Amino acid sequence: MASTLTHQKRLFAALFGAASLVAALVPSAPASAAADNGHRTSCVASPTPTRGPALKILDIARTAKQQYGLKSVILKVTQGKRNLLTTALGESMTGIPADTDMHFRTGSVGIAYMGIILLQLAEERVVNIDDPISRWLPHVPHANEITLRMLANSTSGLHDYVIDPLFGAELEAQPFKYWTEDELLAFPFSHTLWYAPGTNWSYSHANFVLLGEALSKITGKPLDTLLRERVLGPLHLDNTFINAKPPIPYPVHAFTSERGTYEESTYWNPSWTTAHGAILTQNVCDLATSARAVGSGTLLSPAAYKFQLNPGTVGLGNPNACPPGICRLNTEAAHYGIGLQVINTWVVQNPSFSGYFAIQAYLPSQQLSIAVNTTDGPAATPNTNYAQTIADSIAAYLAPATR
Repeated sequence: MASTLTHQKRLFAALFGAASLVAALVPSAPASAAADNGHRTSCVASPTPTRGPALKILDIARTAKQQYGLKSVILKVTQGKRNLLTTALGESMTGIPADTDMHFRTGSVGIAYMGIILLQLAEERVVNIDDPISRWLPHVPHANEITLRMLANSTSGLHDYVIDPLFGAELEAQPFKYWTEDELLAFPFSHTLWYAPGTNWSYSHANFVLLGEALSKITGKPLDTLLRERVLGPLHLDNTFINAKPPIPYPVHAFTSERGTYEESTYWNPSWTTAHGAILTQNVCDLATSARAVGSGTLLSPAAYKFQLNPGTVGLGNPNACPPGICRLNTEAAHYGIGLQVINTWVVQNPSFSGYFAIQAYLPSQQLSIAVNTTDGPAATPNTNYAQTIADSIAAYLAPATR
């Protein structure tokens, strides 16, 4: 049986496996929480193109859908203010066409939003990014040594609960289980640190659960409120919803073979994926808006944006100082920033879990944004983020020099 743990290890390994986009592609109206399950129509599909870049992008998506056995492909590609293509291919369920208003989970995008909020607070002189977290989270092991920066850029040395065999076995056996943050953090807290805080780099979901807790303690506000006030509202992400439980706005469907049989995974519980209050669902238009806003630093000053893209991680990640596969070398070409990845100057997040596969990517030099969501069909290779593959092919066509 293919395990969820194996799936997460593959995603972890993909973060900096190679210096290419595909290798890393690891509210004016209120954005509602759990109670709002409405269908808001705002993501309009483009007319079917007959020539030019839009037709080429459509051909890339059509070819990938057929080649990889995908049930659906939904994408939006923009350059500056120009929409190149917004489209949905295939079916969400048998006989039900996919459409551009479909929602999907975008877990790690919330991590980028938390990073933005941290930098906003630092600019407002509410915190210093190098403050130790003991001030707000004294219960955390090594809290006097771990700083806010180390949580946000994943250099704390904390174990990742997702690659803990005990966690993986329970998650696979109980995909509908609701996980509290304390339950999640019990796994990394039971281990010693991988390395001295700040001396190496390794991806850990525990960092971002703790970052969410810290942001809430710093401001005295729930994390979901912070996201709405500081990110979703200013960016008018009206089709972005926050919920740590299974409800997700219609229309939506997800399928996966990661447990060894092809099954619907739409309502598997997402509570384990990141900090509660930053667990998101979006449609492809909001994801494209997010790609552009995060990738261009819309919500930050130029100085804070520059810091977000490289907060001192380049050169960290000595793989020989950690067990195999844990620490990854950060280079100028491929490194982790504050809650995001920078791959050959593309600014990237690659949410991928429980049958939900997506990517947001932005190339500042050409003002290009790519947002893709895919749904596996029965013949698709399990645990493979084909949204990454499609985005990489689109990037190779539109900006070949960045591959």
